[in-house]
Amino acid sequence: MSFPLRSPRDTVGGIMVFGRILDKIRLHARGELPTGWHLGIIAGKRTFDDRVCRLLGVDFDALSRRVLAGGTDDEVLEWCFKNGRRPDDEHIELFNGFMMKRGWRDTASGGLEQQKLDAGLGHRDDIVTFFDLMDAEEGRAP
Repeated sequence: MSFPLRSPRDTVGGIMVFGRILDKIRLHARGELPTGWHLGIIAGKRTFDDRVCRLLGVDFDALSRRVLAGGTDDEVLEWCFKNGRRPDDEHIELFNGFMMKRGWRDTASGGLEQQKLDAGLGHRDDIVTFFDLMDAEEGRAP
């Protein structure tokens, strides 16, 4: 069985995590978002959803409304560019690099280790980033 969310490594317009956010918005609207998966901005915490919205300069609630109005992933991304900002290739490269490595030897390492333990994956030395953890939890090789 495949998991209903894309890997955070999958890109839309070269931007990692964006497609996964769109998946979560659509699944949530149908009441199909898996239990325990958060959506959007959580007060006081920097989520991946928040970081993507900041990169694009759009409000998460406005993005959600646009996604639910319909259209392809590329059309939604173009809406973000028009209503927020269009990051240049260097900003996207830096963003993707940061996101891919989140949890590896940084301020989020403790949180990653706790989430690994909570998921029953504390023994997995091959899980060194949050992307790795998401993929492992969802049945993809990290």
